[in-house]
Amino acid sequence: MPLLRRLKLNQNINNDKQPSPDDYLRQDVYDTAGNGYIALTLVMALILNFLPLPDNALLFRPDFVALITLYWCVQYPHKIGMSVAFTMGLMMDVADINILGQHALAYCIAVYLTLILGRRLRLFNAWQQAPQIGFILFAMQTVMIIVAILGGMKFPGWEFYFTTVTGSLAWIPVSLLLSLPLKQKPDSHAL
Repeated sequence: MPLLRRLKLNQNINNDKQPSPDDYLRQDVYDTAGNGYIALTLVMALILNFLPLPDNALLFRPDFVALITLYWCVQYPHKIGMSVAFTMGLMMDVADINILGQHALAYCIAVYLTLILGRRLRLFNAWQQAPQIGFILFAMQTVMIIVAILGGMKFPGWEFYFTTVTGSLAWIPVSLLLSLPLKQKPDSHAL
């Protein structure tokens, strides 16, 4: 009797795990992002990073260039890579009057980590990606601190890592906003 009951329970469990055809129809389908849209988002990220803010607010402003670059590396690794990260990093170095190559090196390491974890990151939704992106941003910030210390600057303090926390929290709205224009419109002529 217990064996029959176990077999029946296993059959019910196995039947529940099989996806129905309706589950596939409810999934979001996205268009591919054009190079112009990707370039526009990177320019907007540069503008957001260049906005002058008080010193207290600068501690909490996430690095939008890093976030946007990492987003496109996760979604389209064949379009965004080390060369884009290096170029964006040099632009940030020139704008921030930092050691030339500090942001470029940090962005390249962040893109490298993202490309390694990219297949894994694409399996998760934005909420589940946020802690992993936080780890990548932490590694990026650590590289920036090491380069600054090797360049003769003093340790900026642990407040420097606040942008890592706000960046991982900002990952969710940034990824949702960037994917909104890419959602396909429902076809009125489809079945």
